[in-house]
Amino acid sequence: MSSSPTPLPEESLIVLSDVHLGSDLNEGGPRRSPHIDRDLVRLVEHYREQKPTGQRWRMVIAGDFIDFIGMAISADEAELETPLTEEEREHGLGNAEDHARLKLRRVAARHADVFRALARFLSAGHAITLVHGNHDVELHWQAVRDELGDALFRHATQGVDRAEFLARIEHAPWFYYVGGLVYVEHGHQYDPFCAVDHIMAPLSPLHPRRLARGFCEVLLRFVVRPTKGLSEHGHEAMGIADYVAFGFKLGLRGAFAVFVRFVRAILELFKLRRAHLSDAAGVLREEHERRMALLAEAKRIGIDRLRALMALQSPPVTRTIRGILASVLLDRIALALGASLLLCGLAILLTSSGRFLWAAAVVLGAWGLAHFYLMRQRKVCPSEQLAERASHLARLFPAAFVVMGHTHIPVCQPAVGGASTYVNVGSWSEDEHASKDEQKAPRMHLVIHPAEGGAEGGLYKWDSEAGPRLV
Repeated sequence: MSSSPTPLPEESLIVLSDVHLGSDLNEGGPRRSPHIDRDLVRLVEHYREQKPTGQRWRMVIAGDFIDFIGMAISADEAELETPLTEEEREHGLGNAEDHARLKLRRVAARHADVFRALARFLSAGHAITLVHGNHDVELHWQAVRDELGDALFRHATQGVDRAEFLARIEHAPWFYYVGGLVYVEHGHQYDPFCAVDHIMAPLSPLHPRRLARGFCEVLLRFVVRPTKGLSEHGHEAMGIADYVAFGFKLGLRGAFAVFVRFVRAILELFKLRRAHLSDAAGVLREEHERRMALLAEAKRIGIDRLRALMALQSPPVTRTIRGILASVLLDRIALALGASLLLCGLAILLTSSGRFLWAAAVVLGAWGLAHFYLMRQRKVCPSEQLAERASHLARLFPAAFVVMGHTHIPVCQPAVGGASTYVNVGSWSEDEHASKDEQKAPRMHLVIHPAEGGAEGGLYKWDSEAGPRLV
């Protein structure tokens, strides 16, 4: 699998994100609408047949092309080199290299039409760059990259040279950058719920044959996927009362099962924190520094600039006890319990003196203020963070367009300072709770053509009947 240098600016670019192939490879989970794959295939074929302004088209997929952490599949242990843990036996294959390779094979079989369309696109001489996101960080493994190349080449036009075909597939573990033209990153590193400690070396400090897990992966595997009716989206609008109401809908047994899953997930999150503090984590930091230096040399952008880019990233919530507690609302639950116990104590001590009502009013007022503060501090949707970081990125990596995905919410607006345009290309995956098909998958993509003195570009929405429509 090739990881070729940054392409010549003579290429025309198509940028899209968050396809999440394989997200419905779960027993009993919602199935992905066939219309999504159909429209994606039509988009790829449309640009394969349309002559670009540049020398060729390059499709840049800005992360989460494959939804490795969203699927829950099992396999015969005889097929595996990395033994299954008890957790993997319960929740499905993990993120070890051989586990991810088997997942990719299932995805390629489920979404054969998409792989066939991409193979024809590559066979026509065009190129693809895969920026790695938090759902497909498994593309870190070379065997998984090779499996992806093999899966695409199986659909290649007859007579196409294999080496040339594979050389047109590029992997960007961190970002894709063409000076003055475009900077593309998935965006999860600015989201503390999804960020990883070492994006260039995303390994588990204690289990180097596996990748490091983040908060979202733990919650998906331990709680969301095993709980019918619980979605991975929409939690930014939910509070404690919403989760209590959801528990009542499940009944006593169902609510207790969810409670147990949450407890196990919280324990796993604390294991991640301990791993971050271990001696092995120090070795991993050194490896990350080494890979950063190699990337700086290969891209000729300077190690200081990469360190400045690292400084913009959000620390994972699993680094601190407070972050873990806040992420699962335990800080607010503890606050409410503390206020309740204090009120009970005051009732015993002060009822006879007649001062209880005044003391209770003070306690309730303090609880209300503290609760409001904690509620404001917990920001699950990272849209504002990504837009804010875009202005800093535009200064570090001068480009006409700064592009991200991750949030699934399309955005096109001037970056702060006005020299660049920040674009979030939304997603090609579905929110199963959306009421309209148009809301389920925005189907956006950005088209950029290099031009004299700058770049020409536009954000397009794919129309099932009319094709690309300028937004």
